[in-house]
Amino acid sequence: MILETISIVLIIIGLLILFTTSYLARQNNNFPKETRSELTNFCILIPARDESKVIEDLLKSIKNQTKPINMQDVYIIVESASDPTVNVAKTYGATIFIRKKLNLKRKGYALDECIKDLEEKKKYYNAYFIFDADNVLDKDYLKEMEKSYQAGYDIGAGYRNLKNGNDSIISACSGITFAFLNSNGNETKSKQSRNITLSGTGLYINGELIKKWKSFPFHSLTEDYELTLYSIEHNLTSVYNKNAIFYDEQPIKYKNTINQRTRWIKGYFSTRKEYIPRFKKLLKNNPNFGSLISEISGMKPYIIMIIGAVLYVLNQILTLIKIHDLSNPLTKLCFTKIILILMLAYILFSFMTAYIILKDKDKINMSEHMQIKTILFSPLFFSTYVPCALKAFFKKEVKWEKVEHTRKWNK
Repeated sequence: MILETISIVLIIIGLLILFTTSYLARQNNNFPKETRSELTNFCILIPARDESKVIEDLLKSIKNQTKPINMQDVYIIVESASDPTVNVAKTYGATIFIRKKLNLKRKGYALDECIKDLEEKKKYYNAYFIFDADNVLDKDYLKEMEKSYQAGYDIGAGYRNLKNGNDSIISACSGITFAFLNSNGNETKSKQSRNITLSGTGLYINGELIKKWKSFPFHSLTEDYELTLYSIEHNLTSVYNKNAIFYDEQPIKYKNTINQRTRWIKGYFSTRKEYIPRFKKLLKNNPNFGSLISEISGMKPYIIMIIGAVLYVLNQILTLIKIHDLSNPLTKLCFTKIILILMLAYILFSFMTAYIILKDKDKINMSEHMQIKTILFSPLFFSTYVPCALKAFFKKEVKWEKVEHTRKWNK
């Protein structure tokens, strides 16, 4: 009985924190200070080690943009001149940058080395776009993103769509994670002038920031989330542009997505450990109050509710073991409670997935058949974040591992 009471109290506490944070987060006033003129001087940075299988599709999509770019301002970052990626990139007139510090393996280090090289050459741009080699851009991506730049935002991110949503239920559900993040999170944050959560690439950074940093100073396991926290701390403005669409390849195998999400979770908590203590000192009279309070809360309410739900089920199981009698009326009650809470969780996640799919139906790159399968399977996929979190928590070191990209673009 005590365990059940504790579990219910935890669920209530989690809900209270969630609703309170959501209300307080609206108190934000961090808008761009001034607008900008047309974006004419910009570049694209693409970390692309051993990406010859997919890089051509990205380069084609860049060359076919309705807002033209000088292909010499597209920088392909590789680790060796013998990388087949180099020959592909050269046929499109892109500039090749060969890394020297190969002991530093993460994407942040690759970007850092390239930007420092540009700094040494005194070559500056008004905006720096960053993409992964497996990305593909909608023809109007740069045209749409220019609107965010002209509006004065320091950082802008586009709509991350599925490149291979129909390849497997794993890739479909993995992609839906980003649909949640954007359509259910970043869209609201942008309307409330809060800093968006950056995920992966498909973004631009104002050139004045790069000029100030003289580098790319984000080197953690999750450099995108590190940049998110930095933007909050320093009152940078960021925006989600749902009309700037790009496509991203998702893992199709369960093992790959487990490794990927474990790294994300490890990076999430290690980065928060550095930034959140500083956030608490910045709350008073801060125009970015909503972003600060939202990030201080982070995933805490969800974690508390999950712990509460697990304890609730555990209490019923312990009661069943204690009774050890199938004919006892209490046995039926315990089974009923377990089934009800599992069904409630399943229905909730299925409903959330259905809502996102319906909301993005005109954009999301997924067949109707796969959409239905994703709605039915997504609760099971999201439940696997629990073992990922446990693995990240107990594993002392999680290394960056290269994800093999092979999916050709054939929309």
